[in-house]
Amino acid sequence: MIPFDFEYYKPDTIEEATKLYLDLSNKEKKPLYYGGGTEIISMARTYNVYTEAVIDIKGISECNVQELKNNKLIIGSAVTLTQIAEANLFPLLALTVQRIADHTMQDKITLGGNIAGTIIYREAVLPLLVSNSEAIIASPNGTKQVLLKDIFDKRIKLNCGEFIVNILIDDYFLSLPYCHVKRTKSDKIDYPLITLAALKASNGINIAFSGLCSYPFRSSLIENYLNDPELQNKAKINNAIDNIPGSILTDLSGSADFRKFILQRMLIEVLKKLEG
Repeated sequence: MIPFDFEYYKPDTIEEATKLYLDLSNKEKKPLYYGGGTEIISMARTYNVYTEAVIDIKGISECNVQELKNNKLIIGSAVTLTQIAEANLFPLLALTVQRIADHTMQDKITLGGNIAGTIIYREAVLPLLVSNSEAIIASPNGTKQVLLKDIFDKRIKLNCGEFIVNILIDDYFLSLPYCHVKRTKSDKIDYPLITLAALKASNGINIAFSGLCSYPFRSSLIENYLNDPELQNKAKINNAIDNIPGSILTDLSGSADFRKFILQRMLIEVLKKLEG
């Protein structure tokens, strides 16, 4: 049970949702946009989230779309991980989301909710970063289309009243060779020690990581080392590990040194699969 009362709204359009947010904010209701709601529910139970009004975006058609149109794969922010996996329109994304939580939770967690969540892993963003995806962002001032990498720096950077409508992925990326590797402490379904997602594009390997630092990331410097034809694989991997763009996590799942050891073996796997 959520230990407080709140008002519930389910608008039919983007305009209605953003206007509601503005009106409720002016009334100091602390509104929250709601997709799958898994984090809102769990965090509210521990008193880490409080709101007097919830705006459910699942009634907005643009947030529920999953289709190929005009050479783009369009996935709405309210589409669940299960729906993405079953459609399998972007195999790397489908494989990645199948390893997030269990089947019951995958039926509830949405793409937008995972990208914008407070849990540090946000693994669904990895295939989107390596495929140079774009996002449609709604706000009380209208909608805008931006590169996801321009608004995702450790976490999604949204202004007050904004929400993700959908994600756009160029169909060029959908059929590229790919690699997804996830290592957990003890069980297949668990938070990752490290998860990586990689694509072999025309200019080399695109790769992104989760669980290595306290946020997901894609690093052009790491990619430059991995794609350097003058380096042997051992040097590529050592240089990549030496240039992780933040502190490597040490937690109950594993130490920083253990994560480095695991990452080394994962990168060997990626290079073997994508370089042959």
